[in-house]
Amino acid sequence: MNKIKKIYCRTFQMGLKIALPFLPYRKPEVIGSVKAIPEIIRKRRCSHVLIITDAGIRALGLTRRLEKVLTQNGITFCIYDKTVANPTTANVAEALEMYYTNNCNAIIGFGGGSSMDCAKAVGARIAKPKQSLARMKGILKVHKKLPLLIAVPTTAGTGSETTLAAVITDAETRYKYSINDFPLIPRYAVLDPRVTLSLPPSITSATGMDALTHAVEAYIGRSTTYGTRKDALLAVKLIFENIDKAYSDGSSIDARRNMLHASFYAGCAFTKSYVGYVHAVAHSLGGEYNVPHGLANAILLPFVLEAYGPCIHKKLHHLSVAAGISAKDTPYDTAAREFIDAIKDMKKRFGIGDTVSEIREEDIPKLSHYADKEANPLYPVPVLMDAEELKQFYITLMTQSGTSSNQ
Repeated sequence: MNKIKKIYCRTFQMGLKIALPFLPYRKPEVIGSVKAIPEIIRKRRCSHVLIITDAGIRALGLTRRLEKVLTQNGITFCIYDKTVANPTTANVAEALEMYYTNNCNAIIGFGGGSSMDCAKAVGARIAKPKQSLARMKGILKVHKKLPLLIAVPTTAGTGSETTLAAVITDAETRYKYSINDFPLIPRYAVLDPRVTLSLPPSITSATGMDALTHAVEAYIGRSTTYGTRKDALLAVKLIFENIDKAYSDGSSIDARRNMLHASFYAGCAFTKSYVGYVHAVAHSLGGEYNVPHGLANAILLPFVLEAYGPCIHKKLHHLSVAAGISAKDTPYDTAAREFIDAIKDMKKRFGIGDTVSEIREEDIPKLSHYADKEANPLYPVPVLMDAEELKQFYITLMTQSGTSSNQ
């Protein structure tokens, strides 16, 4: 990256860091079960609910407990279940029409990050009916109160139940962009392990590594606070202690609950401290090829950490100690290597490969441009890279040997 752009990026990031204590961040109120939702809805004087989810979640029967408890409490609802893996502007438009047609006054995002992102975007369109989503992309462009928004994560990974971001893909151009503003933070996060019990191991592992990526990128960035560092370390600890159990024994309530809380803490960390180039590259892959976000993050994470080099070794040492991988007296460079190797070993145990077969060489300039545009200047990454330098990651994903990522 050229010197002028570097100065601009770091100045922008420093300004945001200075502003952090004065910005209206808030954490959603945590609820332990979907059974508590009717009381919340009545308390907020709402009566008609739009549930936004996806066909897979509904086919697994995960919404049945919620539907039953709403019905028993006399709360009417409708369900939009056409959300795709990387939610599109078309999804938002369809769900928005359902909201208005059924006279809804509350929204429940039920599922993974895609369903919650779609729910947030619908809320944003309700708050600003005359403004397109494209005009809201970037930061602080919503600034109006959304309808009651409740997030029920069914995967322990995205952290969307805590964040101020909604990532949307333009249905026509496939360009993926983020909308970031404080009103998008859900009012309530329902961390109910029972809704995650039916998730297959492949989704459990990919979303768990998504949460790990959130925690790691938030921790190694240059815009941390005491609170975000604490949340990130706790998330990493919980993930390394529970992800294998959740993967091998999906019926373990304790492991599922701990992974949900890990995802929540990781979400709290990156909401304030942001992410980095793992996410920027992963978003471009999701937008262009519909590669699931958690899977893309899992594939990329060790490669990006290696590319940052020695400047993050001390921070990786702290993460490695928190994860129970390295001893406190382990040299920084050794602990960093042990932490990255542990992530690679985790990928192998979960059958996550090192390649993304969909990548076409002729697409790389466009993809790296998208990643550069998303990350710079917003993400306070340890090492700044421009579009030309970011190309290395796409090339790596094309040339790495190992298990295919499409299994």
